Amino acid sequence: MRGGAYSRRLSRGRPPLLDFRQILFYIGLLLTGLAVAMTVPALVEAAAGGRGWVAFVLGAGISLFVGGGLMLATRRESGRLTLRGAFLLTVASWVAAAAFGALPFWFSGLGLSYTDAFFESISGITSTGATILKSVDGAPPGILVWRAMTNWIGGLTFVVVSSSVLPMLNIGGMQIFRAEGIDTPERLLPRAAEIVSATGGLYVIATALTAAALWAAGMPRFDAVIHAMTAVSTGGFSTRDAQIEAFAGGWIPWIIAAAMIFGSLPFVLYVEALRGRWRRLLLDAQVHGFFGILAVFAAAAFFWLWLGRGERFGAALENAIFDVSSFLSCTGFVKGDIRQWGGFALTLLFLLMFVGGCAGSTACGIKIFRFQIAYQVFRAQTAKLVQPNGIFVPHYNRQPVTDDVASAVMGFFFLFAFTFAGLALGLAAFGVDLVSALSGAAAILGNAGAAFGPLIGPTGNYSSLPDGAKWLCSFGMLIGRLEVFTVFVLFWSGFWRT
Repeated sequence: MRGGAYSRRLSRGRPPLLDFRQILFYIGLLLTGLAVAMTVPALVEAAAGGRGWVAFVLGAGISLFVGGGLMLATRRESGRLTLRGAFLLTVASWVAAAAFGALPFWFSGLGLSYTDAFFESISGITSTGATILKSVDGAPPGILVWRAMTNWIGGLTFVVVSSSVLPMLNIGGMQIFRAEGIDTPERLLPRAAEIVSATGGLYVIATALTAAALWAAGMPRFDAVIHAMTAVSTGGFSTRDAQIEAFAGGWIPWIIAAAMIFGSLPFVLYVEALRGRWRRLLLDAQVHGFFGILAVFAAAAFFWLWLGRGERFGAALENAIFDVSSFLSCTGFVKGDIRQWGGFALTLLFLLMFVGGCAGSTACGIKIFRFQIAYQVFRAQTAKLVQPNGIFVPHYNRQPVTDDVASAVMGFFFLFAFTFAGLALGLAAFGVDLVSALSGAAAILGNAGAAFGPLIGPTGNYSSLPDGAKWLCSFGMLIGRLEVFTVFVLFWSGFWRT
């Protein structure tokens, strides 16, 4: 829409029209980039001497054809990105990436239906780590690389989205992280580009260092690269059915735990630290909260395994720290059969799937800052009950919490709980047992992947679900990754009114 018409609609109090041309242009750009990314696993397959490269060439060709066509058809249009356009572009980008990212799985010769292929793709793009592959031990190397790449690309993309888009959209209290001057949709894309340039190099370096450390610790080179990509991105895809247990112990679990923790902290603060401003990272309330929760839950799990279950001291310490780090970061890696840990430890891990990491990280879940803000609001409300005439203002990171941030956080908690209940009921309606339905809904909405039930187990395999349940889970993964409100706002009738 031209600038004059755009201004006239605003002056009349009416929302500006959605500019689908601009949205389609960026979707086309995304699909073109996805096609280029597919050449990497194609080359891996060709080097391995297999025929699997054909699936990636076909997927890349279709993605490039559609993406290039969208770009050519809309490149001359110069619309303005509106607030509604930012919502639609965010959701449409994830759906398009999952839909076209599914093509190599569909064409791979593994006998996957498009439902299964889409499930695997959106699980990777949303960094969930849930899988429908009955066995990854015998999967072609190109497929394993593509699964890891979807995790890795999805993790980096979410760092950008959560640091630039969600604060501008006022999603669930994320406006508290809005950068100075970034308060209009027109600044969204430039801000996103700035964050990509600032964090992209750090993301690559962290992945490379993790891969080198895993290789040095005894993990085969191919597996080391894959696990480095899926640990830093807190995605959780593995190259083995037994996951970490398939490799010799030593330092491998500790290195992966460190990578998962690294991915759970705000990347923007890493960049600030590299620029010499270490105090922002060291004094950040989210960082303190993350390590506080990690320490308390890991200590509880350790003492339960050591004293309550009789595990060796070293094994109990390693298992507790690894699995607590994995579930708190919503990565979904597991070490051992956690179903044998007993009800107390499983309850700890179940609760951690809801918590998640920090805002601005690759981790999912509700996020640490929302619990901190909710606690500060609770304290202020409690103090107000005791001293009705007093003035009590909740604070977060030494800044006052405004009413709109507080209400947004409380609204997020309500909608998250409502969505969890809906997913659990939906899975139960498809014949899933109680434990699998509850833990599966938590794993899907928290993008953790691993569950505890007999149907959906700790390795995060969802292959036994009916197709309807797989589509429900796919929708749940999208909701969880995009912070709930981003998706549900599209179902509000007022969003589409012109």
